[in-house]
Amino acid sequence: MAERFGVLALQGAVPEHLRALAAAGVEAVPVKWPADLEGLRGLVLPGGESTTIGDLMQHYGFIEAIQRFVQEGGACYGTCAGAILLATEIVGGKPNQPRLGIIPMTVQRNGFGRQVESAEVPLAMPVLGPEPVHTVFIRAPYIAEVGPGVEVLAEHQGKIVAARYGRHLVTAFHPELTEDRRIHKLFVEMAFGAVSA
Repeated sequence: MAERFGVLALQGAVPEHLRALAAAGVEAVPVKWPADLEGLRGLVLPGGESTTIGDLMQHYGFIEAIQRFVQEGGACYGTCAGAILLATEIVGGKPNQPRLGIIPMTVQRNGFGRQVESAEVPLAMPVLGPEPVHTVFIRAPYIAEVGPGVEVLAEHQGKIVAARYGRHLVTAFHPELTEDRRIHKLFVEMAFGAVSA
């Protein structure tokens, strides 16, 4: 596997994730077509509207392509809508919403309601050290339930908002919208197998 990482470029904060990955020390490229997955070590699925992104992924053949990418050893990191798409179960979406089903967890869409739209929260995330992570929640989901092998990394208001599963990572918030690069660095380390999960 290569040292290149990609950001799914269908919707969301693609340039911000590309910059955050570059700051984490890896080459980062936009992924616009399934063929762009070739040679990548990791893939970021950014925020946006999960139903729209899921429909686009299905239309362009990304569902099967990303599942194959994972089967061949690729790592995925989903933020907000990206976290929803990585889940096996989605609550609050349309019936049969397209998803990748890579992480055994149930995610609640728009889990915090309007009151935390664009809320910025200092969040304890012990895996990153004692200093809180500066997080941005935008119509954020939360993880309602996790399956075997899923490690909870952070909670907000008693709800799970960050977790990892093997080499895969999810956050309900948007670290790419801050200057704190620790989460992207964690994902890079996980993708290279430097962090046990």
